[in-house]
Amino acid sequence: MFIDIVSFSASALLLWFGANWIVASASLIARRYNVSELVIGLTIVALGTSAPEFLVTVNAAFRGQNDLSLSNVVGSNIFNLGFILGLMALIKPLVSNRTIVYRDGLLLFLTTAGILAVSFTGTLGRAFGACLVALLIGYLVYLGVKREAVGEEELEETRGKTATWRDGVWLAAGFVAIAAGGDLMVSAATSIATRLGVSSWVIGVTIVAAGTSLPELVTCLAASVRGKNEMLLGNLIGSDFFNFAGVLGLTCLLKPLPVSPEASSGLIVLVGMVGLVLILLRTGWKVRRWEGALLIAINMVRWAHDFMH
Repeated sequence: MFIDIVSFSASALLLWFGANWIVASASLIARRYNVSELVIGLTIVALGTSAPEFLVTVNAAFRGQNDLSLSNVVGSNIFNLGFILGLMALIKPLVSNRTIVYRDGLLLFLTTAGILAVSFTGTLGRAFGACLVALLIGYLVYLGVKREAVGEEELEETRGKTATWRDGVWLAAGFVAIAAGGDLMVSAATSIATRLGVSSWVIGVTIVAAGTSLPELVTCLAASVRGKNEMLLGNLIGSDFFNFAGVLGLTCLLKPLPVSPEASSGLIVLVGMVGLVLILLRTGWKVRRWEGALLIAINMVRWAHDFMH
């Protein structure tokens, strides 16, 4: 058990550092093309911080750990919108806008609701995976074509900083680190679940989900300290969308996933969570501290429920 815990901790560190390298280098590369912070948060940063979920989910699927595979995606999204968004709002109230709520937030809600609807068939198959991937590609093309303008403040902060060949090396190193971390985390989590007599679903939706969400937490803390509201919200909403359309979509394309009753229950909670977050973002165009505390409480209650069952 001690070795499993050490292995899990090491995998979390690999995922953390790997995602940080991806985010830092990819952001500099993207800035060369004059891309706004919201778009960077929704795409490059979200993709980088979602990479651990992808490696863990695909790894688990090909090892036959279907519950661990699906629970990691569902658990990570609940953790992102519950604990991380709630914590950021507790630190500093988050200001939203129409684009984040009506375009990006609504897309996430409809995607989550669609996955829940298909889950009642008992399997998320290859055709559905292809639809999710097509949705992701369409969304990225739309963001690329729209190209929102970069603010003067953003330009000032990055003036004099340009991407070099080293950023390409760090980007590659980041993907190697998360590949190793993802493989190690699945092995350790499966072993811990077996020894404790806890189901793979519970381990996936709690411990593994929190572990693979470390990059989002670190990135959001850094964005909060620097007052980067748009990048912070874009990262969380974008990461959740990437987790479903990209991570789950590609996983289902590679290997269809059977859906357990626990998974459907988790998806119902997640649809409610996304809906609540949209309401909070829309009311007064701000997520206040007490609302952040509410989101954290919902996340904790969900965790307690999973462990008790």
